Amino acid sequence: MLTHTGPAVIFESQEEACDGILAGKVKEGDVVVVRYEGPKGGPGMQEMLSPTSYIMGAGLGESVALITDGRFSGGTRGACIGHISPEAAVGGPIGLLKDGDIIEIDIPKRTINVKLSPARLAERQMTLPDRKVPRRGYLAKYASLVGGADTGAILNW
Repeated sequence: MLTHTGPAVIFESQEEACDGILAGKVKEGDVVVVRYEGPKGGPGMQEMLSPTSYIMGAGLGESVALITDGRFSGGTRGACIGHISPEAAVGGPIGLLKDGDIIEIDIPKRTINVKLSPARLAERQMTLPDRKVPRRGYLAKYASLVGGADTGAILNW
């Protein structure tokens, strides 16, 4: 599946995605969006093997795509695009998506687009809710220092 267009099914974490896929919330033709799993949002980058395995196990591997600001291992199968940057936790476009938004994926052209006007996306950017992030301890320190996946998710001392 090198090209795919379908409605977004939004999950705010890997755990929520697993529960939703197992509960039948994902249907043929959907684009699963797992966000807030990037370097800052996780914090850290969870590996998305479980959601992709559940999609394959449900017989949806040839008809469902998955995009995430998290990461994948070599065991992932299907139309899966990870390391989306900038990530949702820093206001990246993946955080602006809503259930039902139409997402177009064209792997040969290396594009992912949502069928929304720039004005609509700007409006959503203005109304993004605050996301709970660790405010103390090691995870808070990590989240405050880590860079984006596009630069290697390394700590910026």
